[in-house]
Amino acid sequence: MSYFQYHNKSIYYQILGSGQPLMFLHGDTASSKMFELLLPLYQDDFQMIMIDFLGNGQSERVEQFPIELWYDQALQTIALIEHLDYQNVHLIGTSGGAWSAMNAALERPDLFGAVIADSFDGRKLHDYFSEELIHERQFAVNDPLACQFYQWCQGDDWRDVVEANTQSLLQLAKLQKPLFHKKLSCFKNSLLLTGSFEDKMLRSDLYEEYQKMIKIVGHGQIYMFKIGEHPALLSQAEEFAMVVKNFIK
Repeated sequence: MSYFQYHNKSIYYQILGSGQPLMFLHGDTASSKMFELLLPLYQDDFQMIMIDFLGNGQSERVEQFPIELWYDQALQTIALIEHLDYQNVHLIGTSGGAWSAMNAALERPDLFGAVIADSFDGRKLHDYFSEELIHERQFAVNDPLACQFYQWCQGDDWRDVVEANTQSLLQLAKLQKPLFHKKLSCFKNSLLLTGSFEDKMLRSDLYEEYQKMIKIVGHGQIYMFKIGEHPALLSQAEEFAMVVKNFIK
């Protein structure tokens, strides 16, 4: 088991496979375990780097998550790449991890190659984000399958992790903090935005939002899956892996 120090806290990471480095950033309330079933799709082509963001999975716990959680996770991503002394690391961030991936590349474009941002709302949280988040989490903590997923990713203290994450995101929405710490027009890396037309957890005009983002960035591509639940990286795993490989090549 491998760890590195970030602000005097231990963060877990794992490296598997061989080839170009490709780092996977998990979403909220998840951990690097969510990528375990995807390993056969990537590890023959890439050296897979996986991280458990602080307070998640096998990383050290925190009393509370920062309000600007996805920016802090971007800094954790940068810290790990610096710890490994890597460069030109491709990034895949899914759900909340998509914001972390884009923020990491905005901060340190020199460390990263292609960036794939999957299944997220774009430049801002939609108008009913808080209400939907509360409803979703209340349902999830009483749903056996969701609870099983939480425990698989987080361990026995999963309820504390989920609650801390929920409070962080509610504060983020209430204070309307910017989701990106630099202007999207400053984004330099190759960019692919992905999602599913059937993803009910995201805004209904997701494709149009992605188009606006690409226009602001000034370059990039969009790939929308016709079917699939949240996130596309998992629900359309095989096709998603092919899209990623073609984009990076």
